Amino acid sequence: MKFSLFVHMERGDLETPHRQLFLELEELVLTAEQAGFETAWIGEHHGMDFTIAPNPFVQLAYVGAKTKRIRLGTGNVVAPFWHPIKLAGEAAMTDIATDGRLDLGIARGAYVFEYERLMPGLDAWGAGQRMREIVPAIKHLWKGDYAHQGEFWSFPKTTSSPKPMHGEVPIWIAARDPNSHDFAVASGCNVQVTPLSAGDGEITALMDRFQTAVAAHPEVKRPKIMLLQHTFVADGPADTAALVDDLSRFYGLFGAWFANKRPVTQAIMAPLTDEERAAMPQFAPEKIAKNLVIGEPDAVIARLKNYQALGFDQFSIWIDSGIGHARKKKSLDLFIRHVMPAFA
Repeated sequence: MKFSLFVHMERGDLETPHRQLFLELEELVLTAEQAGFETAWIGEHHGMDFTIAPNPFVQLAYVGAKTKRIRLGTGNVVAPFWHPIKLAGEAAMTDIATDGRLDLGIARGAYVFEYERLMPGLDAWGAGQRMREIVPAIKHLWKGDYAHQGEFWSFPKTTSSPKPMHGEVPIWIAARDPNSHDFAVASGCNVQVTPLSAGDGEITALMDRFQTAVAAHPEVKRPKIMLLQHTFVADGPADTAALVDDLSRFYGLFGAWFANKRPVTQAIMAPLTDEERAAMPQFAPEKIAKNLVIGEPDAVIARLKNYQALGFDQFSIWIDSGIGHARKKKSLDLFIRHVMPAFA
């Protein structure tokens, strides 16, 4: 099982300069490369400082010039916000800029906040249908001279310009329900899954859905599957407790962004009140402590060994958390020095 880093610029105040966040992201990616991580992933988001990446290709091309080996992935681009020709071309150009190291993660998107602003009236079903249409279109465009007549896009014969260095870029589909797994496997795409804060039962269910899809398509070479999970290594019980409380707050705010009911000012949503946190028992500290990977090295190793045994090809550390850069670096350093050697 290989390791990767899922990282964004993020802030909860107006004082921290975006340039500082950009340089901190670069430092985390460089650290991951030096440690031997397989991939660094950056996703697409709009109008929200909770996760800052209006076009992840920009950040990936930048860190691509600073790195030599680590693969660089979109985790993920939001399919309905792109035209197939534009996405095929920008992905190919980023692949060239990074010397053939791009992985293209594609999702339907999750935030109604973004749907309302970029495509008013769009819902999750419509976004999912657009994702299913754009994936094969991109693959055809990379091959070249492809005309498309679909439900959402139509265009005359077109070739992606430029083309990826090796003819195509590995595509990863963010999947949760059985139909998404089946679509990804049938399309010859790799799969990204995240249980969010649902815990190990959900992780097992996600792997079962993937295995079912693989069994249903014996004609397709088994793709890879990546597990994305918030993971933090602590240096003792007090550090563990502090991280658990911070991630409880983070998930409460994540839930509020997802619900799209609280006000947003200057791309920032105010922290939840104690009353609002209490109204989200699914994100209570005791639930977070059980369901996320937070703890001292031996505890983290044991959890990850279970995921390895389930058959995951890649485990991605989701480091976005609302905590400061220094604490992210500390956790990542502990992971590199004390957890990774157990998987060498």
